Amino acid sequence: MNKGFKLFRYFTTIIAFLAVISGVAALAGFMLIFAATTDLPKVPVPLRKIIETPPTEIMAANGQRLWVSGPAVYVTLDQVTKDFINAVLATEDHHFWEHRGINKLRIIKAMWINLMSKGSAQGASTITQQLAKNLFFNFEKTYWRKFRELLVALQIEAQFTKRQILEAYINQISFGAGAKGVEQAARHFFGKSATDLNLAEAAMLAGLPKSPTRYNPLRHFEQAKRRQQVVLRRMVAVGYITETHAEQALQQPLELKSGQNPGVPAGYFVDWVLRLLEQRYGAEVVYHGGLKVTTTLDPRLQKDAQESIRQGLEEIETNLGPAERADDRLQAALVAVQANSGAVKAMVGGRDYLKSAFNRAVDARRQPGSAFKPFLYYAALQRLDFDPATVMLDRPVKIEVAGQPDWQPRNFERSYQGPMILKEAFVYSVNTIAAQLVQKVGPEAVVEVARECGIKSKLEPVYSVALGTSEVSPLEMAEAFATFAGGGIHPKPFCIWRVEDSFGRVLEEALVTRDKVLDPVTAYQVVDMMQAVVDRGTGRVVRKIGFTGPAAGKTGTTNGFRDAWFIGFTPGLSAAVWVGFDHGSALKDVNGSGITGGRAAAPIWANFMLKATEGEPARPFSVPDKISFEIRDPATGIPVASGQNKGVRIAIDNRRLPAVETNTLYDRGERPNDDP
Repeated sequence: MNKGFKLFRYFTTIIAFLAVISGVAALAGFMLIFAATTDLPKVPVPLRKIIETPPTEIMAANGQRLWVSGPAVYVTLDQVTKDFINAVLATEDHHFWEHRGINKLRIIKAMWINLMSKGSAQGASTITQQLAKNLFFNFEKTYWRKFRELLVALQIEAQFTKRQILEAYINQISFGAGAKGVEQAARHFFGKSATDLNLAEAAMLAGLPKSPTRYNPLRHFEQAKRRQQVVLRRMVAVGYITETHAEQALQQPLELKSGQNPGVPAGYFVDWVLRLLEQRYGAEVVYHGGLKVTTTLDPRLQKDAQESIRQGLEEIETNLGPAERADDRLQAALVAVQANSGAVKAMVGGRDYLKSAFNRAVDARRQPGSAFKPFLYYAALQRLDFDPATVMLDRPVKIEVAGQPDWQPRNFERSYQGPMILKEAFVYSVNTIAAQLVQKVGPEAVVEVARECGIKSKLEPVYSVALGTSEVSPLEMAEAFATFAGGGIHPKPFCIWRVEDSFGRVLEEALVTRDKVLDPVTAYQVVDMMQAVVDRGTGRVVRKIGFTGPAAGKTGTTNGFRDAWFIGFTPGLSAAVWVGFDHGSALKDVNGSGITGGRAAAPIWANFMLKATEGEPARPFSVPDKISFEIRDPATGIPVASGQNKGVRIAIDNRRLPAVETNTLYDRGERPNDDP
């Protein structure tokens, strides 16, 4: 066999093989398309009906509707400013007028990214594909669904004009806060029609659909401005506007409509739920998927919380002096968490959701002051073998800090009482004794306890952390104090009980997560001290107002009277209240005196709890078996004979030796002068 014949046979074999492969590939492709088109959603005629997706509903725990994604107000392209059309095209699909439903380059790029990242199907969607998503009620990001989406997009492109497609698209976009479609969004955020939007407003709105909650300009203005800048840069890049126009629009003041839909109850809570849903399912599912969401909110408690905030702020303002900033108005936040489960039952993020949608209960970070001391005292009792009857000396304190000036904390009253037991130091919030405790136990131990109780914000492991100088949110504090209410068992807070899709299939159902993080006996000793705060200490206004049920808590007031706190709990409910100015102005009355947590926040807490527990039988805190009670002298810690009035009840840990005179931590002959 000659060489030429061998070469001929070789090539004919390859050609035959390729022919077979091609046939198989063609058959496979045919079968793939046949499977994909089986039960493919039908494109409606006219196309505008494609925006009629089932609404997403958010409901309270009792089934009361809190929010529903409303129908869009349909407008034609001629009724929308050209700036918005261009902003959307530049941001979402600048080749829209050129392609036939598919952007091949974007598909190849997305496939490459997906292959390299080994993730689920990402990106590449044209405006037509995004519109086609409304016909699919399974929003899983899979290659199979993306392929079926692509087929529907091709069908839409073949059946309708580009103007019809774009018109349907701008009317189905969700902008958050219940605003669906550009007309509704324009009226909601700017109080004007879509035809009257200027370039700055159009670019702002065009940036919202990427994440309607994250970029909501009424709540996160700076983030919304950064997103607006991205949109303007895209418009410059594709030639819709010049650099000069973009810069002018970026600098142009935005007159946002200072108000949300007044028919939306629990606005702060609903916004929080929507944000979490977006993170889990994506904006498309949340606003177009017809979800049925059952939350943990108790409408009665929510109403009580809102009324307590309103009433409390009005009472404070009758005696309030002028703020340091003219644009400041007194604000407050309240969040209540079910102690045994972590379910958030009520949330108020500010005095008026219609005027400020910033959620201070979740997103604000403020110094808690002495409200942080329970974590310190738990650490001291647990690690130093102290107990509430251990005696310490209230005296001037100077603590050396490496590389920093000496730390010299002072008491609120600027005076010193000499020897006292730890319980009294806690009840009256004595800073100098707290400083000595953190010096002995170490700031890292305080941070560790706070972390175990649920504080996730950044905590600096410095001595002053014991006096609440690291910033936290009200939600975190309510969560952390619920750990003490539960005897050392930490309930992870949650706000969503159940999520169903439009067909009634359960997508998620909450499982109560409770972890034992604190020793129950030591935790109860701290609870007992916190009960005394309410009964006779810095939080005694709770009793004066008339709340008589079992309660424990701690006040907090920061330097300069910038923050006023009260975090407290009953056996069933933990609630945190913060009062202050957004810009940190001092809380002072008309006489120039500072307003404390006991004066500003505790009354709001008390009024809320009065309403929240109305009609419920009083239930005492559970006392661990290893706890016994003794009456001790508040200055010496020595047992006091029954019948004497000056004694203080102490919760004793029976696993340890009782605290007696030998437990004192000072030389009786070195009592300092009370005058600092």
